[in-house]
Amino acid sequence: VTTVLLNFENAGISEKTLLNLVLSHGFFYGGLAQFCAGMWEFATGNTFGATAFTSYGAFWISLAAFIWAHEGGLFAGAQELDMFLYFCTWGALSAGLWLITFRISKALTVVFGSLVLLFALLAIGEYSTVIHKIAGYVGLFCGGSAIYTGYATLLNATWKGNFLPLGPYVAPSNEEKPLV
Repeated sequence: VTTVLLNFENAGISEKTLLNLVLSHGFFYGGLAQFCAGMWEFATGNTFGATAFTSYGAFWISLAAFIWAHEGGLFAGAQELDMFLYFCTWGALSAGLWLITFRISKALTVVFGSLVLLFALLAIGEYSTVIHKIAGYVGLFCGGSAIYTGYATLLNATWKGNFLPLGPYVAPSNEEKPLV
């Protein structure tokens, strides 16, 4: 949800004031809630979920804190190169996680593939307003695909069926249980 909200602003669809709402989401829903979900995933033994949720929870907290401090005048803020490197670093982490998704589900592959593209476009978008706006539309798709994947996972598990497809990959025959 936080990704979708921020990218309404990045795409130029919303007013700049939406950023205030995005900050609260970044601290709490995208940040704290995801970070806690990551800790709970560790407890269940899902290392992929734990790594992803904890990492992106920390990402949202750090981004929200940076924007809040910058907009509040606590410091001048990052230069284009700083944000370019920030987005490239997160893109590299996302690319590694994207490779792992090829053993989990096609839905997660779409989420993380679009996330890699989003971070690449955000990095380049530091130097081009047109690319930044395109990144916003990619971010809307990425956030929407993440919402779908989360909802499908929850629905299918709750109702014990395959009501919304996730496109599981076929696990090698030497594995006894699925990775998710």
